[in-house]
Amino acid sequence: MACAPLRSHVNLSHIVRTCGCFGISRVIACGATRLDERIARDGAESVVLEVHRSLPPVLDRLRAAGYQLVGLEQTTHSERLFTFPFVGRTALVIGNERLGLEEDVLERLDRVAEIPMAGLPHSLNAATSTAIAVYEYCRQFPALAGGHSA
Repeated sequence: MACAPLRSHVNLSHIVRTCGCFGISRVIACGATRLDERIARDGAESVVLEVHRSLPPVLDRLRAAGYQLVGLEQTTHSERLFTFPFVGRTALVIGNERLGLEEDVLERLDRVAEIPMAGLPHSLNAATSTAIAVYEYCRQFPALAGGHSA
């Protein structure tokens, strides 16, 4: 799991908690970060939070390590999450709450998935979107759900 710089430490805290619940052992966050321990709770104990200054070099290293880079974003070429075939070695890339994923990040991704919206507003917040995508990944790979690091 790799996150662009997020505006809210609350969203990052919820993402860490979700990852802990699903056995994802590493979250990579970019920019200034801190966790709200009341929200992250046990996730903060079971998830390693790596902090980096910039997302593109992180993505380059994940690709070199054999991860497929999948952005969670609404784009003209995004695929519906609920029919999206994940691969086992996936790094899910989460964008900023307001700006989404920037162009230099989108250019590095292998694929982009989006959560279809039927009503207003046309998007969910970063933590909610992440929880839905992590759930879908784990639904497809139940045996792998407890040992992934990115």
